[in-house]
Formats: sequence, C-alpha cells, structure tokens
Amino acid sequence: MVEVKKKDNESFENLLRRFNRKVQQSGVLVRARKTRFFEPGKSRNLLRTAAQRRSVIRAQKEELKKIGKPVKKLTRFKR
Repeated sequence: MVEVKKKDNESFENLLRRFNRKVQQSGVLVRARKTRFFEPGKSRNLLRTAAQRRSVIRAQKEELKKIGKPVKKLTRFKR
C-alpha cells in the first residue's frame, strides 16, 4: 500500500503528483494488470493442434497461389 502525507504548504496537485510517482515506482499497477488480464497457458495438445491447423491452412493457401486462384480470407464470424 502506497502512503503519502501532505507536507506544509503543499498544493493538492503536488501531493497527487507525488502519489502517482510512488505508485508507478512501487509497481502496484503492473501487478494489478497482470492479475486482471491473466490468461492461463494452453495445454501442449491444444498448442500442437493449433499449429497443425495453421500449417494445413498455410499449405492450402500456397497451393492455391501456385495454381493462380485467388486466395480467400477465412472469416470466423459472418456479420
């Protein structure tokens, strides 16, 4: 917890600036963002299947390019 006490004749803006600097230096925000946006790692099987899917799609695109057909972009969601 970051704590800042007001000095004599210190304006609110200066107090707020000192507080923000202390928060930045302590790394509180970085830790909070890490926990807020934490994504657990994927299993090896999921990574492997995703890599295989990408390689198949890449090979199909290259084959279409060699033939001379236009390569369609794959869209997941139709709007």
